[in-house]
Amino acid sequence: MKTRQVRAVFRGRPIIEGAGVHLNRVFGFNETGAFDPFLMLDDFRSDRPEHYLRGFPWHPHRGIETITYMLDGTVEHGDSMSNSGVIRPGDVQWMTAGSGVVHQEMPKGDACGRMGGFQLWANLPAASKMMDPRYREVKSGSIPVVQVDVGATIRVIAGTVAGTAGPVRDIVTDPEYLDVTVSPGGHLAHPVADGHTAFTYVFEGSGRFGGPSGPIAENRTALLFGEGDQVEVEAEKEPVRFLLVSGRPLREPVAWGGPIVMNTQEELQKAFEELDNGTFIRKGKGR
Repeated sequence: MKTRQVRAVFRGRPIIEGAGVHLNRVFGFNETGAFDPFLMLDDFRSDRPEHYLRGFPWHPHRGIETITYMLDGTVEHGDSMSNSGVIRPGDVQWMTAGSGVVHQEMPKGDACGRMGGFQLWANLPAASKMMDPRYREVKSGSIPVVQVDVGATIRVIAGTVAGTAGPVRDIVTDPEYLDVTVSPGGHLAHPVADGHTAFTYVFEGSGRFGGPSGPIAENRTALLFGEGDQVEVEAEKEPVRFLLVSGRPLREPVAWGGPIVMNTQEELQKAFEELDNGTFIRKGKGR
């Protein structure tokens, strides 16, 4: 097995989105080529209600999938497909916008005012950009937990670990989305499909990534890996918890305008014209 070496290290940068939500953008518009098929990762953990309560009022998406994973607090949501509900700690909302969705996401803190989690945007290939939208609500209890290697525990959201498949399946980019914890003195050597883009995002503790000579990464650090067929992680004096994400790159042109991602500027312009004239929603009741 060839261990993937760390190709680049990214630190989240603070920004404000929605109606005034303070978050850290780990990667985004300027890194689309490096993280293909993934477009953006936001870390929205906070213990200050004034930094998140105004949320993300009604807004559109087309051409992408948005994956929201909650750690603390809740997010109340609704969309133009008549879906509504609450994303709670440990839950995942995997939304395929496809031809077009209008939705809102309104966060609320727990009893201590804490709210947090992650939102990942994954691109859709040209052939699937205008597919019917679909929505998957994955409850925490349906996400399997697997013990592997030495002191490694994995929540399998998408992909397969040691023969156990996650509840999110049939995604065109064949993604893997794992929540991994490695205990002190523990070690993980996790296989990743050759040719797939792979990255980790550390959100608790610290660990060494990419083998014995790899860098030590701590909270709010993303590591993008090079070629190989496994990702290797070691925890030394403290546990480390991180997202491990991989997927098949699309290698297609990206035309990105705010919440809409297409392949050409003409397609992007058409999407915004449809927003203006009320023909954006192809499936569902709209708003």
